[in-house]
Order: sequence, then structure tokens, then C-alpha cells
Amino acid sequence: MANSAIDAGWRHSRLTPSLAEVYRTVPVRPGAWWKKALAFAGPGYLVAVGYMDPGNWATDLAGGARFGYTLLTVILLSNLMAILLQGLAAKLGIVSGRDLAQACRDHYSRPVSFFLWVICEIAIAACDLAEVIGSAIALNLLFGIPLAWGIVITSLDVLIVLYMQHKGFRLLEALVVVLIATIAGCFLFEILLKDPDKLYISIGILGATVMPHNLYLHSSVVQTRSYDETPAGRREAVKFAFIDSTVALSFALFINAAILIVAAATFHRAGETGVAEIQDAYRLLTPLLGVTGASAVFAFALLASGQNSTLTGTLAGQIVMEGFLNIRIRPWLRRLITRLIAIVPAAVTAIFWGEHGTAQLLILSQVILSLQLSFAVFPLVMFTSDRLKMGEFVNPRWLKILAYVVAVFIAALNTYLLVRVFGGWVS
Repeated sequence: MANSAIDAGWRHSRLTPSLAEVYRTVPVRPGAWWKKALAFAGPGYLVAVGYMDPGNWATDLAGGARFGYTLLTVILLSNLMAILLQGLAAKLGIVSGRDLAQACRDHYSRPVSFFLWVICEIAIAACDLAEVIGSAIALNLLFGIPLAWGIVITSLDVLIVLYMQHKGFRLLEALVVVLIATIAGCFLFEILLKDPDKLYISIGILGATVMPHNLYLHSSVVQTRSYDETPAGRREAVKFAFIDSTVALSFALFINAAILIVAAATFHRAGETGVAEIQDAYRLLTPLLGVTGASAVFAFALLASGQNSTLTGTLAGQIVMEGFLNIRIRPWLRRLITRLIAIVPAAVTAIFWGEHGTAQLLILSQVILSLQLSFAVFPLVMFTSDRLKMGEFVNPRWLKILAYVVAVFIAALNTYLLVRVFGGWVS
């Protein structure tokens, strides 16, 4: 795509491509449609990870234990909204040649862009906080490692990201897919232990809520594919990117609903409706299911979830800093900064307030994510609905209306959540 086409409709010219070190490094060769689909497969799974991070586990467990299966329809609705928004994020990246952070920088004034960057960094730190705590809890449950030491150990996964990215982006994507499969296998095992007849529920109704940093991440990683920069090439890339993210989010749907199904079938039926923390679920699973090792399988899935989420969370942090500020620092330093922001409060909480404190910190991290979500969704919908920016790929009227309805609906839900949470703290 010519620079003039890339810059049409934007206040500022694009300075550098997103994630320059892996930009257009994955070849897309001519051939059968399934070969092209495989070439484009990968970014959607990096995105799907954010929909199954440890921050979602506590709410899924509490929902299943308290309300049984009634919240599965809410989970399905959340997943449909995620598919829509992630599709728009992929289209923005492919058509404009910008990730969402770069698009905000090139559209808004410098003060507005700086504000959006600050709240996005806070959201990423909150997400990283949930991942650090989740991994530390898993290490504690599996090996008896104290929470504080578990939090320190999780910082070493920064080295994994650096190694994988150095060896090639496809290797990083492969690791993520393996960890997703591990989580799914663990919860399939838990479901079959309790009641094989519940299996069809996990196939048909599964999902999670929209994560703000995923919109920035997806709009960037789709640009790792070397598609033809022609209208036909971009149209094909948008199509296959949408297929990739939809299939990947279906796996995330399975895992989140599986957590709720296990909680409903195991805790709700047994009258244990007060289960609200991951540690409670771990302690009750084996006695209630009557199968040795059920709790260990649960904790192993949690560990895989935490490690998987942190791989993509640190990548999103790099995209956001480079996109909003056009600042490029060494990847290891960027990831170290992000991880320290999460480790310090998690370690202090674990040392002074123990298990209950870390559980409350998990909830707080989700509230912080809620605050940031609308600041990512509304710009995304606005950019992809602007004909000057998107040209022939602009959202059609029906999609524009649907996207704005979803954006307003998410904003209303998160406002209600914040009022409830802060109201509870005050009272």
C-alpha cells in the first residue's frame, strides 16, 4: 500500500509499522484456501488468551457456584460482542496499516493521546496483575510455594517471550495454542468427571468478556502476515483474520463456560454457593468429585492460563507504548517495567494480607479493566466507521449501528459494575 493511501484521513503520517521487528515476517503464499487460512491462523489465538486469563476465573467460579447454569447465556452474549470488536480491530490494522494505539496517536491531539496511553497502561498493568496472582496461586496450590515467592518466579516468563520472539513469531503462536489446548483438556476432564451429559453445554455455550488490551494487540499482530497490499489482498486478509479470531474465540468460549459448568455442577449442586475464590475451589474439588487429582488438574490449568496470558499481555504493553508515544526501548526493558508494576503490589499484598488479599486484588484488577474498556472500544468503532480512513472497507450502515449499540451497551454494563463495586466498598 502506498504511503499516501495509508495516511489518507489521518492527521499525522504513519511513522513506523507496528511491531517492526516481526512486521510482515509470516509469508502468505498463493494456493488453496485452507493453506491461506493456516497462514493467517495464529493472531486470533494470541487474542483469545486474554479472554481466559486468571482474572476471569474467580468471577466464573463464583457465578457458577452461586447461580448454577443461568449465566451461560450472558457468557455467550459476551463472546458474540468480542467476535464483533476483534473483527473490527483486525480490519483496522490490515486496512490502515496502524494498530489501534497508532491510530489514536495519528487522529487525536497530543494531550488526548497521552491520556489514552496512561489509562491503557494502567489497564495492562491490572491485567498483568491478575496473571501474576493467578500463576502464583497455581504454584502455591501445586507445589506449596509461598505466594510471595511464586509472584517473583512468574517474572521469569519475560525471558520466554524474548526467546520466542527472537526465534520467530510462529513459535510464540504455537506455544500459546499448546497452552490453550492444555487448559481446555483439563476442564474437559473435570466436566466428564462430574457428569458426562453436561458435555454438550460446553460445546454450544461458552465465552468471556471483552478485554481492552486485546483490541490493541489484535490490530497489531495481524500485520505480521505478508498479504498483498492491494484492495483484493486486504479484503482476503480481513476475511481470513476474521475466521481466525472467530475460531480462536470459540476455544476461549469453551474454557470460560467450562469453568462455570464445573462450578455449577460441583459446587452449586452440593450447596457450596459461597465459593468465590480460586483457593476455595481447589480445596473442594477433590472431596466433592471423589476423584484423586481433580484439584491438581484444576491448579495445572490455572498455571497454564496465567503463563499464557502473561505472554500476550507483555506483547500488548510493547504495542501500546510504541504506538501511542512512538518510543522504542529494548524489549526486555519494556517487559521488565510492565512486570514490576504488577509484581510490586501483588507481592506486598501477598506478604501482608495473604490469600484473601490477593483474591480481592484480582477483583480490583477487573474493575480497573472495566474503566478502560470504553476508551478502546469507542475509538475503534469510530475509526472503522470513517470512510476517509477506511475507504471501501468502511463499516456498512448496519454494522456501524450494531457496533455503536455494542459499545454503548458495554459502557452501560461497566458503569453499573463500577457503581456496584464502589458502593459495596463504601458501605
